[in-house]
Amino acid sequence: MLEVSNIRFCHPASASQKSPTSPEIRANFRVAQGRSAALMGASGVGKSTLLNLIAGFLTPQHGEIFFGGKSLAGIKPAARPLTYLFQSDNLFPHLTVRQNLAIGLHPGMRLSAEQHAAVDQALAWVSLQSFASRKPPTLSGGQQQRVALARCLARNRPLLLLDEPFGGLDEKLRGELGALIAALQADRGMTIVLATHQLRDAEMLGAEVVEI
Repeated sequence: MLEVSNIRFCHPASASQKSPTSPEIRANFRVAQGRSAALMGASGVGKSTLLNLIAGFLTPQHGEIFFGGKSLAGIKPAARPLTYLFQSDNLFPHLTVRQNLAIGLHPGMRLSAEQHAAVDQALAWVSLQSFASRKPPTLSGGQQQRVALARCLARNRPLLLLDEPFGGLDEKLRGELGALIAALQADRGMTIVLATHQLRDAEMLGAEVVEI
């Protein structure tokens, strides 16, 4: 279970400002193993900030986050049992599609046979096997988003954070990727937290809505 317990966070004011740069975020919810929660609310209310708190890129000013009954406090982002699909795809433009997936598994891209197989499987899941040697600037926005999703899937972590994962995709591909994530969740028992302003995205994953 993921438990976000009485979290409070507000981006601090800069030296030139008298008030904080954003409203205070307050969150208190649980997500059972293998289930999904959709963080919903207007733009700017803090959905991405809350994902960053779970991921460890930001530190709560009050409260605590637990996963599997263990506190995530003090655990660096890379050591947390999760993978994160950011709102922007964050691909390396000078690397090939395959290398972008490989670097998610090992910073030096020195992969074991099992990891090479995981890369191949992830590319097959998003139907990009034939694009493995291409570089991100040669791909469409939707294809780049699928590469970023494949990198997350190759890592096979128990907690998956998705920030507007279907942005830039047409309706057909949105439905296909939503069905794919739902099927993988059922197969692997992944817990998913999704930030979105689209109710249909939450519905595709059968997610419980958490209003932010």
